[in-house]
Order: sequence, then C-alpha cells, then structure tokens
Amino acid sequence: MTLQGKVALVTGASSGIGEATAEALAAAGANVVIAARRVDRLAALEEKLAAQGTKVLSVALDVTDEDACRSAVQQTVDQFGGLDVLVNNAGLMLLGKIEGADTTDWTRMINTNVLGLMFMTHAALPHLLAGGGSIVNISSVAGRVARLGSGAYNASKFAVGAFSEALRQEVTARNVRVILIEPGMVATELRTHITDQEAKANAEARAGQMRQLQAPDIAGAVVWAVTQPDHVAINEVLVRPTDQVL
Repeated sequence: MTLQGKVALVTGASSGIGEATAEALAAAGANVVIAARRVDRLAALEEKLAAQGTKVLSVALDVTDEDACRSAVQQTVDQFGGLDVLVNNAGLMLLGKIEGADTTDWTRMINTNVLGLMFMTHAALPHLLAGGGSIVNISSVAGRVARLGSGAYNASKFAVGAFSEALRQEVTARNVRVILIEPGMVATELRTHITDQEAKANAEARAGQMRQLQAPDIAGAVVWAVTQPDHVAINEVLVRPTDQVL
C-alpha cells in the first residue's frame, strides 16, 4: 500500500523515534503533521521536510492536555481533509526503584505514556473510522518484560499494550488497524531525562554494552507496518538490538 497522499500525525516528533518516523513517512509519500512541545525543534524539522517537497504542518502539543489533543487532530483534518495514520510516540522513561521513588515521576509518565496516548486515540478515532487507517502505539520491550528499577515505567508500557489490544478488538472489523511497536534499547535522548541518578547511570552503562538500535530502525518498522495491504494487520512488532538479552 502506498502512503502517497495519506495524512499522518506523529506525536513526540521533535526528536528521536518521532522525528525519524515523521521523516520516514514523508519519504514514503505521506502528508505529515508533526506535534510536540518543543516548537523550535518542530520548526527546524518542518523546514527540512518542506524543502524535500513534503506537505507538512507543525503543531505545538502537550499530550497530557486533552483539549490540546483534540485541537491537534482538528488542525490536521482542517489542513489536509482527513487523517489516515496516527503515531502515538510521545513518551517518557523515568526509571528508578519503587522504594523511595519521586512519585511525581510516576505521575508524569502515566499522564504522558498512558493518558496522552489514550487522549490522542480518542480524538483521532472518529476520523480514522470514517475512512479507515492505522493507529501506531510506540511502546517498549518494557511493556513485555518487567525489570528491577523500572517498575513504574513497566506499568505504563504494560498499560499501552493492554489498551492497544482492547482497541484492536473494538475497531479491527471496521477497517482500523492497531499496531504496537515495542523497541528495545534505542540510541535517543530518552535516557537523558531520567531524574534518578543511579537509574540513569545504570541505563547508560547497559546501553554502552550493546550495539543499540537507531531511531530510523524503528521508523522503518512503522512504515513497513502501515504500508501492508488493507487485509493485513501487523498488530505487534518487537524490535531488539541483536546484543540485547532482556
């Protein structure tokens, strides 16, 4: 299936997997809406994509704000006339042990990783159901395998998996595909946001022990999944570095 003329909205598009996914979708022919909080970075990406001939719209978006999620979807539909692909990529990875945790990290992760994804999905769903399309939820191997020191992050990503499967059962017979992408260790700035210094050091040390995935590796998986024929639903893609055991 070609993405020529299709409309894709990518959250968390200011860096990492989101930025790479927006670029990959654009290269495949889609009109792209890039959404994130860091509008300066969005402006640079918008300029780059536009110079390559892509029809692109940038939207300031904090996915924890439900009204902002609805506005982002509406701006997409107003600009391009519809929505075919939603990529829920915005997320946080604030690792740390449960005992003695700064629970504001938990609130931030649940609000972003779970509620933000749900708000965006809820806002986009009527448009996707009207014309068919795909919802891509970027989860993690942490949504499959729990590890000491990442309990709250695990909980958020397990929730993404459960929500995605329930949604799949609800909409799959109505021509909307739900795709769960579960990356392993990816070389992005996600680890730099960890506030627990011990957890941050452990994550950096672990990353240094392997050939990490790169953001375009995950973007390629997204494009592959959404360009399958209409009768083919790639519901789950787990992508680990070859060197990653867990």
